[in-house]
Amino acid sequence: MARAEKATAVAELKDRFESSSAAVLTEYRGLTVAQLKQLRVSLGGNAKFAVAKNTLSKIAANQAGVTSLDDLFQGPTAIAFVSGDVVEAAKGLREFAKANPLLVIKGGVVDGKSMTPAEIATLADLESREVLLAKLAGALKAKQSQAAATFNALPTNLVRLVEALREKRNEAGGSEPSADAAADAAE
Repeated sequence: MARAEKATAVAELKDRFESSSAAVLTEYRGLTVAQLKQLRVSLGGNAKFAVAKNTLSKIAANQAGVTSLDDLFQGPTAIAFVSGDVVEAAKGLREFAKANPLLVIKGGVVDGKSMTPAEIATLADLESREVLLAKLAGALKAKQSQAAATFNALPTNLVRLVEALREKRNEAGGSEPSADAAADAAE
């Protein structure tokens, strides 16, 4: 590879490291080209899976400010640059690794934080961003409904209290309570 090609490759990798929300390093030793193509398809629009030389990848990562991955650039390394939902990409990698045990997740970086393979697996266990947002919206809506029901119950309970006082006075043979008496009883 000529010096100009190397410089171009480093610049492209550096740009990918900087523009991605996450990068997951994998070892792909033993996988066929067809299997790698299947992996790229399974990741969809969430991630770009690239095979690159370790030296060039390490230089690009360091230039992008990602120094925590230096020890992982050993052996045949491919990088999944995640631009979409990190959880979906982690799930895609985990599912592919289950079906193809030759794909080994080495580690990665998510929003500048170094991640171990176990932490990436934990990410894959999470719900997707959309599901979590939907659950949050549902919880907020439920709290609003509960507050509305509470506020609606106050006048209803006041009316029931006034009616109960009226019945009690009628039973005792007294006159109807005034609105002021009912308000005082409600407090």
